[in-house]
Amino acid sequence: MPTAIIFDFDGVIADSEVRANMTLAESLTAIGLPTSYDECLRDYYGHNWQETQRRIEARLGGPLPPDFREQHRARARKRFAEGFAPVPGAPEFLATLGDRPRAIASSSSPAYIAMSLDRFGLAHHFGPHVYSADGWDRGKPHPDIYLAAAKGIGADPAACLAIEDSPTGAQAALAAGMTVVGFCGAGHIVDRGAHGAMLRAVGVHHVAEDFADIATI
Repeated sequence: MPTAIIFDFDGVIADSEVRANMTLAESLTAIGLPTSYDECLRDYYGHNWQETQRRIEARLGGPLPPDFREQHRARARKRFAEGFAPVPGAPEFLATLGDRPRAIASSSSPAYIAMSLDRFGLAHHFGPHVYSADGWDRGKPHPDIYLAAAKGIGADPAACLAIEDSPTGAQAALAAGMTVVGFCGAGHIVDRGAHGAMLRAVGVHHVAEDFADIATI
């Protein structure tokens, strides 16, 4: 049995992907690159900002405006202030872990993760063990962020259970040599069966529709 658990953040701890991808679609459309919510999920979901920017600029055919990320963040702050919550069952699941080692391995910025954990009252579950690939040239699907999280908590990657909702993140955890749960319990996953099939296709070891399913693994 895995002795440590490493969580993705968005779509696993924070029920954020709907707001995040709606906001990105609005921000891209505002600079003359019409983009839908579904296109954002298809093209950018699970990647850190550096890879997302590379993909946007390839589609745009040139660099983003210099103030794009700050304007996008301002738009995101407004949307997230309208209502933002943990994924159902996440706080209760974390409360069952006792002293089992755990960490977050995310593509999002450290400031956003810290703000969200504080808002949810969940920061004490992770302490300093929040790892972000924001600013890294190699984000997910490369294994680097998962290997960094395992090292940070002193765990052998092979002894870690990783919980991921995106195929990109699942590939990163698999490449790190972890046992991977494909998670389908967040609000952006409308068709859980189809999403689970997509996660199985990249090789996850288990698929969970909610945290109750994970508790049985």
